[in-house]
Amino acid sequence: MEVKASAKNLRVSANKVRRVLALVRGKNASDALMILKYTPNKPARFAEKVLKSAVANAEHNHGLDMDKLVVKAAMADQGSYMKRFRPVAQGRAHAFRHHTCHITMVVCEK
Repeated sequence: MEVKASAKNLRVSANKVRRVLALVRGKNASDALMILKYTPNKPARFAEKVLKSAVANAEHNHGLDMDKLVVKAAMADQGSYMKRFRPVAQGRAHAFRHHTCHITMVVCEK
C-alpha cells in the first residue's frame, strides 16, 4: 500500500530540493530521516517534515509499521512565482521572482 504526503508553495527553488531528495529516494524511512536530519541545508528541513508526515499517515491511517516503510518516490515540482520589485539606478525598478515548489513523498511497505 502506498501512502502519500505533500507540502505546497514552499519558499525554496525546486532544483535545490531535488538535490536533497536524490539522497533519500529508495531508502528505508528511518534511514532517510537520519540522512535528512544531518543534511545541513534549508531544503532538507522541508523534506524531513514531509517525510515525517508521510510516515505518520502510514502509521495512523493504515496501521503500517515504520520499520518496513521505504521511500518509493520523492518529487519536487515547480510552484508559482512571487513577483517582487526592487529599486535600481535612475529611478527605475527591476522585477525579480521568488521561486516556490511543491514536495511530494510516497512511502510503501517492502
